[in-house]
Amino acid sequence: MYQGVQTLIYPVKDIARAKKLYSALLGTAPDSDMPYYVGFRVGGQDIGLDPNGFNAGMTGPVPYFHVEDIHKALQMLVDVGAQIQQKVRDVGGGKLIALVKDPDGNITGLIQMP
Repeated sequence: MYQGVQTLIYPVKDIARAKKLYSALLGTAPDSDMPYYVGFRVGGQDIGLDPNGFNAGMTGPVPYFHVEDIHKALQMLVDVGAQIQQKVRDVGGGKLIALVKDPDGNITGLIQMP
């Protein structure tokens, strides 16, 4: 069911400043550069910058586990004690994401690719 963590999203307050910093850190320009999301693909990992992340309840970087069936994975996590932080939503092109919070307050993401 799980394909591992392949995506890491950072909530940021200043997307332009963050883009400059992560471009330097990662040694590459972003693959995706929108006002609502800047994304990098490095070493098989997706690294994203989300200027709306804090508003969505992100308190720091969030790892996203890639799953085959996001609804099934989300329900399984709720059944064992996770709280839904953000319901399943389409973020474009059929890519689905959701956020859960574990009993210790850690936020983890789920992502289902189209």
